Amino acid sequence: MTATRVLVINSGSSSVKYQLLDMRDHSRLAVGLVERIGERSSRLRHTPGRGGEVRERTGPIADHASALKSVAEELAADGLGLDSPELAAIGHRVVHGGKRFTEPTVIDEPVLKEIERLIPVAPLHNPANLTGIRTALALRPDLPQVAVFDTAFHTTMPEAAARYAIDVETADAHRVRRYGFHGTSHAYVSRETAKLLGRAPQEVNVIVLHLGNGASASAVRGGRCVDTSMGLTPLEGLVMGTRSGDVDPAVVFHLKRVGGMSADEIDVLLNTRSGLVGLCGDNDMREIRRRIDEGDERAQLAFDVYIHRLKKYIGAYYAVLGRVDAVVFTAGVGENAAPVREAALAGLEGLGLEVDPALNTARADGPRVISPEGARVVVAVVPTDEELEIATQTYALVGGGSA
Repeated sequence: MTATRVLVINSGSSSVKYQLLDMRDHSRLAVGLVERIGERSSRLRHTPGRGGEVRERTGPIADHASALKSVAEELAADGLGLDSPELAAIGHRVVHGGKRFTEPTVIDEPVLKEIERLIPVAPLHNPANLTGIRTALALRPDLPQVAVFDTAFHTTMPEAAARYAIDVETADAHRVRRYGFHGTSHAYVSRETAKLLGRAPQEVNVIVLHLGNGASASAVRGGRCVDTSMGLTPLEGLVMGTRSGDVDPAVVFHLKRVGGMSADEIDVLLNTRSGLVGLCGDNDMREIRRRIDEGDERAQLAFDVYIHRLKKYIGAYYAVLGRVDAVVFTAGVGENAAPVREAALAGLEGLGLEVDPALNTARADGPRVISPEGARVVVAVVPTDEELEIATQTYALVGGGSA
């Protein structure tokens, strides 16, 4: 029997998301989420694929080890246990791979140590990723387990894009450079966009706009990332749900010296109390648009700042690429918020960028073109699928082919 299943695990600080995929047809055999790990109100929500009923468990789940054991029990109840000979590998999302990890990597002890060494540049993410990996290794030590890194797709950036203009020795000593994130999404969406255009990825230049609660842009030339908006951390770049995106670095010094804030307080401010929520108190674009329709000025300001920053990056990456074949929107906001897509491209008709109002507002599933027929640059919506990308990369690495 050929093993064709891949379990994808995304382990966060207090949650574990998972999907079990069959790589023969990319079908979901199970999807689930364990949340509020370590609290009395922990919850596991498990959905079997192919029409199964959702199951929930509530009650204390002490740690990630307990969470993954519960996941294994739910999978076993569907005849999809971790001991199945049809399970080919487990693929793990790892947020930060630094400069070393440029592609998916089979996990061994040296790999684990390097991921651990990168914790100072990803203190919120890599520790949780490591916990999930070590727990899964304990459950199936004999099974190939693969790390797929958020940063890997962006390691093709030239030094001119990856370097900050600070003292080189200081930067190198502390690994300070632009790494970029959401790489699995940008890789998947740029490749799917080329497919939508009926061309090979090597033939097209694409600006990818991943707009969710976290948001990032990338410039992809011939299938390779040449620039991206996130930097050393996921804080840089676009305005996000709770993150500020670009700010003058001296804001930090000002808040410390004049505002009397500590480094930790400023960190919390810029990462959790800024962006849309900092501007208007909401980070849900649907709620912001509802408030705008009611004449709310703060909601309007938040939307305008969000769009202004987005439009700046579109223009900048147009200049970086020189020739653009497509601008593509993805993730929760990008896929569902027609007003964001319309506003982001308004006034850019001279660059060949515009949306067809009817196509832009029509409800539709799957990849679709929303620019007018004959437009110089295609504007598209392409739903992202980071779990499928992780599974595909994992399966290819362990000998399953390209799936």
